Amino acid sequence: MQLAKVPGIMVEQHVIDSVCLAREVKVDFYIPQSVTDFSQSSLLLINDGQDLVKMDFAAILEKFYEENINAVPLVCVGMHCGPERKMEYGIAGQPDYLGRGARAADYTDFVADELMPFIRKQLSAPSFREKAFAGFSLGGLMALDIVWNYPAHFTKVGVFSGSLWWRSIDQDDEAYDDNLHRLIHQQIRNGQYAPWLKFFFQCGNMDETNDRNKNGIIDSIDDTLDLITELTEKGYDRDRDIKYLELADGKHDVPTWARSFPAFLKWGWGNKI
Repeated sequence: MQLAKVPGIMVEQHVIDSVCLAREVKVDFYIPQSVTDFSQSSLLLINDGQDLVKMDFAAILEKFYEENINAVPLVCVGMHCGPERKMEYGIAGQPDYLGRGARAADYTDFVADELMPFIRKQLSAPSFREKAFAGFSLGGLMALDIVWNYPAHFTKVGVFSGSLWWRSIDQDDEAYDDNLHRLIHQQIRNGQYAPWLKFFFQCGNMDETNDRNKNGIIDSIDDTLDLITELTEKGYDRDRDIKYLELADGKHDVPTWARSFPAFLKWGWGNKI
């Protein structure tokens, strides 16, 4: 079903009857009207697709193409979250200390076994130039988890205000240790280096007020910078492979992510042809 038509961008909404998630999943396609051969375009999957509607994502894409006339053609697919968002998003196979993220493996299966075949069929595209994944908050953690664990299928990941604090025990537990109990940091540390992967992280100085180690830096920024350190120690180049965007007035909200998204698009796909 076509929802809207911004000059140069067509927006379609589809519904997938997911067996993996036992629910219907709304999926929005943002398609450049100039694309005729989708196998020559890049594909960007975005968690929390309902937030794209709030930020008028089609207009963001239209402006991106106006300002980057030689940009790589990019098809964006936003997957709306369901009522069990805190169960479906997280780290596959590793729920947090409260059991949240227990269905993240099901969501990963949905992406691989149901979403990707559906996209290929709808666009008549057996393959794409490249595939990337992005998300906001907990959806950003989920995107990173999928890309890190399936690097053969992706080239880039975008994490906006990511829930990188996701931990195996409560931070108030006297045994808590940042180096031992933040799940995604452990996963990066123990994982394999895939030299083609690129990483985009965005944080705002007003994302939150928590500062668990009392160093004067909010936790979301600490967690992100620590993760970047893990990536560089794994072998990724800080300048070539990683982009970090910090907004002094950035909050943990849709308007901030909307302001940040053009930088992600330009970093990943601007003027590359």
